[in-house]
Amino acid sequence: MTDSVMSKAATMEIPINSNGDTGALAEDDSLEQAAKLQWSLDEKVGSSRGTRDLQQVMVSGPNLNETSIVSGGYGGTAEGIIPTGSIKGPNMQHSTSSSSMTAEEATRGVAVEKYEAVKKWGLNTYKCTKQMISERFGRGSRTVDLELEAQIEVLRDTKRKYENVLRLAKALTNHFYNMVQTQHALGDTFADLSQKSPELRDEFGYNAETQKLLCKNGETLLGAINFFVSSINTLVNKTMEDTLMTIRMYENARLEFDAYRSDLEELSLGPRDAVTMARTEAAQEQYQVHKEKYERLRSDVIIKLKFLEENKVKVMHKQLLLFHNAISAYFAGNQEQLEQTLKQFNIKLRPPGADQPSWLEEQ
Repeated sequence: MTDSVMSKAATMEIPINSNGDTGALAEDDSLEQAAKLQWSLDEKVGSSRGTRDLQQVMVSGPNLNETSIVSGGYGGTAEGIIPTGSIKGPNMQHSTSSSSMTAEEATRGVAVEKYEAVKKWGLNTYKCTKQMISERFGRGSRTVDLELEAQIEVLRDTKRKYENVLRLAKALTNHFYNMVQTQHALGDTFADLSQKSPELRDEFGYNAETQKLLCKNGETLLGAINFFVSSINTLVNKTMEDTLMTIRMYENARLEFDAYRSDLEELSLGPRDAVTMARTEAAQEQYQVHKEKYERLRSDVIIKLKFLEENKVKVMHKQLLLFHNAISAYFAGNQEQLEQTLKQFNIKLRPPGADQPSWLEEQ
């Protein structure tokens, strides 16, 4: 539209009067109106562009990281340009310093905890060692529970005897296993000779059948003895050992209790100043803590000894009956009674070769 107006204004004819002067014609008004129209259109276009730029700036906002601060006058060199992205405010420096301080405090806290743990362990070890040496040389007193200590000593003696039974039963199993293997090889040899010696075929055949029958009964007896050994091993090395572990914890608690009790008694006999009173209160707290621990473990030991005795009687009654019936039936040659004994105690024999691990288990 602007171009058409300008072309129209440029092509207008200016009439000249007879004296050579331009006349005050109506076209002057049209030129003046065209110039005013062009000026008003330029202002409208400029204002609309400025409005759009302003709206874009208000919506997106200036990118401060890409803004530059120019020092110097207009048209200066680029030496004075400072990118604002390189300027770090006090908040960023404060966050960095606070994070480093937090890491240092965490490391210091872990070190302090380890130091306190080592210090506590060292102090406790010193007191217990001092108490143990005093008891050994007869200079210190110890807490004694005669009835409980007698039961503990009986248990340790019983465990030693049962370990001996277990050792002998394992030796019997190994010897008897070798005898069964020898009988098996001897029966095969007799059977082979009965085929190759026609004049002694019957004699070799009788002996081969006898050895095979003994081998079969021997494998049945081995199953019973292995079950006996397995049950005794569980009783000795698991059930009794678990009770003895609790007993060892109880004895350690008793030693700690006596150590802190002796420490409290020594402080009670000292002067009554402020420092000693504070140490006495701390020792009283530690004494109470170890007393509760000692009494709790003492109660646990009493309960476990009771249940262990009941379990031992029940297990050994069953296993001794099994051992007696199986041995008697085997040496009496009563195969039927031997097999009935295994059924009575729910013992399943392993198939031949089951003792050897498979090639997958060996990998």
